[in-house]
Amino acid sequence: MRVTRTTWRSGAALALLALVTVPAVALAAVSGPSSPSGGQGAAGPPAHEGSPSSVTDRVAAFYGAYVDARSGTPDTILADALRSHFLTKEFRDRLAAWERENEADGAFRAQNAPRAWRVTYDNSGAGHTWTRVRLTWGDEKKPTYTYLSVQSDTSSQLISDIKEAQAPAGG
Repeated sequence: MRVTRTTWRSGAALALLALVTVPAVALAAVSGPSSPSGGQGAAGPPAHEGSPSSVTDRVAAFYGAYVDARSGTPDTILADALRSHFLTKEFRDRLAAWERENEADGAFRAQNAPRAWRVTYDNSGAGHTWTRVRLTWGDEKKPTYTYLSVQSDTSSQLISDIKEAQAPAGG
């Protein structure tokens, strides 16, 4: 069998998607600060942990994998697979319409991919959980940030809306 770049990328996309969905995968928020250089701090490397039952951790898993899929040479097969796994069908349809109208990636509300992301719990009620996503742009010396409010359905844990948000008070 001849393996083409598309076949390889499709297989890699499915393998990565399987890793993202395994409960033991730890793609969630950093539990402690890391050194500015990204190296080990006094207590060792930063720990990453998560839970498939945490809506916030699922949003972090989505953004972690989606930023990777859209950075550099974008992998649209993987990006589409991640959207199918983490976003409701109804929201994917609305997001596609938003993207056509705005000529931008709706998950980032931008035309390109950020260089970093951070997800924090914001609020919950009426069957939804909201997380705040901070996207980091520019170089490390002078970063700029944009913020998103991500709504997830508590019952399905799927992302059901993404909106631009203001910077949090004090930061």
